[in-house]
Amino acid sequence: MTHAAPVSPVDRAGLRQRIDKALTEFLTGQRGWLTAVDDGLLPVAEAIEEFVLGGGKRLRPAFGYWGYRGAGGVDSDQVVAALAALEFVQASALIHDDLMDRSDTRRGEPAVHRRFAARHRAAGWGGDADSFGDAAAILLGDLCLVWSDELLHSAGLAPTTVARARPVFDEMRTEVTVGQYLDVLTQATGDTSLERAGKVARYKSAKYTVERPLLLGAALAGAPAEVHAAYSAYGLPLGEAFQLRDDVLGVFGDPERTGKPAGDDLREGKRTYLVAAALETLDPAGRELLLSGLGAPDLDAAGVARLRELITSSGALARTERRIATLTEGALAALTTVDLDTEARQALVDLAMAATRRTD
Repeated sequence: MTHAAPVSPVDRAGLRQRIDKALTEFLTGQRGWLTAVDDGLLPVAEAIEEFVLGGGKRLRPAFGYWGYRGAGGVDSDQVVAALAALEFVQASALIHDDLMDRSDTRRGEPAVHRRFAARHRAAGWGGDADSFGDAAAILLGDLCLVWSDELLHSAGLAPTTVARARPVFDEMRTEVTVGQYLDVLTQATGDTSLERAGKVARYKSAKYTVERPLLLGAALAGAPAEVHAAYSAYGLPLGEAFQLRDDVLGVFGDPERTGKPAGDDLREGKRTYLVAAALETLDPAGRELLLSGLGAPDLDAAGVARLRELITSSGALARTERRIATLTEGALAALTTVDLDTEARQALVDLAMAATRRTD
């Protein structure tokens, strides 16, 4: 296996274009349904279309697809469409996450709750614009979760095939939802332990980013137990590494690449592995300084720079980078324990690199 890929694993087999085609066709149908109910729902259709089609790495359907192919599944547009349902799970999680974090932007554009609040103000409607935006974001996030289910079922697969995948899909959506709650709870209680940070990362992001999409693909292919075991052994550490990279980018990322303000995770008070590792190492004065800035919504650029320096000098950044590397190596080793389709195995290696070395 090599670690260099001339073509992104998300683009092989025309995958990205096929995912986008499936999403576009589904959303076109949903737009027609919504606007037939009421013209006032057109902005809802437009907002979800722009959110889902206007960005996203398509990593989750890619993990699902190459997991399916690795287990011997036969390629079809119906399988791609079914796996594209993962993008609606992701959209739901992000819309709700931005609301809970009071984030202003997503991918360089206004977050959904900000978008609808601005619409309220521009129209001069009654009531509070921000409350309207919050309500709209809750409902649009819920709608995306409903549509994830609908796309999985309407993709054209045999009912018996969908039934095999259903338990994985259901458990994945439960996991990401309770993971979001644990994230909110952790910020409220101020728990700064590495154990809690790891659990939040595992359930909020890691499992539904890598492991569950892989197991969904394996279930669609009717894979044997040893393939499921190998995918979990690959997916769990890789999903954690993915989230750790996300945590690093949330503090040190370039806003031009991430589409989020610099140091946004610090303003939101995220108790990530990166922060927990810093708090574990810093002296009392350093801990107090980091905790005083963490979660401060008015934290300016100079304050972000001070907290970044604290995290770096504590050794937490280097420790997190080492953990990303160790987790990725363990994930790749798991792929050698089971017989997989050669092309799919290489795609999974390349996806691991794409997930953990990204800058956005």
